[in-house]
Amino acid sequence: MSDYVIRPLKTLEELQAVEALQRLVWDDPTTVIYQHMLISLARNGGSILGALRGEQLIGFIISYLGTEAPESDRPAMANLKLVSQRMAVQPEYRGTGVGYDLKLAQRRFAIEQGIRLITWTFDPLVSRNAHLNIRKLGAIGQVYYRDYYGSGDSALVKLHSSDRLLAEWWVTSNRVEQRISGRRSNLTLQQYVDGNANILNPTGVSAQNLPTPAEQVEQPQSTLALFEIPSDYDAILNSDVGLAEAWRAHSRDVLERLINNEGYAVTDFIHGEYEGRSRSFYVLSYAEYSEIRINRFSTN
Repeated sequence: MSDYVIRPLKTLEELQAVEALQRLVWDDPTTVIYQHMLISLARNGGSILGALRGEQLIGFIISYLGTEAPESDRPAMANLKLVSQRMAVQPEYRGTGVGYDLKLAQRRFAIEQGIRLITWTFDPLVSRNAHLNIRKLGAIGQVYYRDYYGSGDSALVKLHSSDRLLAEWWVTSNRVEQRISGRRSNLTLQQYVDGNANILNPTGVSAQNLPTPAEQVEQPQSTLALFEIPSDYDAILNSDVGLAEAWRAHSRDVLERLINNEGYAVTDFIHGEYEGRSRSFYVLSYAEYSEIRINRFSTN
């Protein structure tokens, strides 16, 4: 049993702690959501949930109401979603399940409000986020954004790039319910390969033992395909800037084309040992994408 509780944060002191935790995690004032804005969110329908161990804030998640398709002809009441703007966990509590529990609490809040969709963005080259968002929570990725936060100096920008994948979490779907309850079995990489999902870009290895992007990229051979990303992109950023830039260009070229133009969606993520190395792969699905799009824009 966890030794922390998750509950809404509303007091000035609690929201000041949220601001302070952001400063600790990002160390960049341009990225901080300040206390006065947090007060407005908390008192006007937004959701600020905190994980507290005694009086200590060890994590939080912030979300607010948005519209699923801003240019839709549907009225806002039929078009609402929850936008997950920010989540942070104290460094010493990362990897302990706090972030996962905060997302589940956010899901409960959305369902209580009658909202079926939560969205947020994440860097598609960061495998730990892909594992949580896609594999554990059951979100999908149908939109790739180039330089979502621009290319200027910011903690949200790396090497003058801020590409993001939009995570769509359909919180009332059978897919998500089965995934978080453990009733949806997790397929292995070998099972996907045996099911005709080809690896589009198998990596090489540099002299520094870092994964290098494929020189040639295959086309998907079926409705399923596998796209490899580094298992630790931050390690590449810290040791080989040129290689990090090459990975950004490579992943942007392939994912932007397949997701935005060719009708594939990210529907799973696999991380583990493969061929003697730690490897990470997105599963791209064409058939499931079509089914999701039909459900998404149905008025029923």
